[in-house]
Amino acid sequence: MPVIEVESIDHITLVVKDLDASRKFYVDLLGMQDVPRPNFSFEGAWFQAGNTLIHLILEHEQSGSAGNAAAQLRSTRANHFAFRLPDAQAAWEALQASGVALDVISEPKHRPDGAIQFFIADPDGYRVEITSEPKS
Repeated sequence: MPVIEVESIDHITLVVKDLDASRKFYVDLLGMQDVPRPNFSFEGAWFQAGNTLIHLILEHEQSGSAGNAAAQLRSTRANHFAFRLPDAQAAWEALQASGVALDVISEPKHRPDGAIQFFIADPDGYRVEITSEPKS
């Protein structure tokens, strides 16, 4: 029996340089919702999609540096987080049709289990996987 039992990930916290640029990425591009956050003594923003929460902290002297220190590494096998949606291929096509400039790390591909995934970077260089489950 485990010592503790984790139920799920509560949230992911990212330190960012520009809240507006990050809001455009997570809300305007990915469709997350701006949600209220407690009145902390530092600036930030919270976004939600379903049970998934992203907490942003605006870079300050006690937050550590914004961004992905290994952003220059253009690999899908490095640190990243993933968002699942019904059809990653359709999402890719919609993004391409939108004309929005994307920092693409990897175009859509099939995993060995049949899932589709692609990778983009947010404004601070965090790697974001967009994925959908294999179609049966």
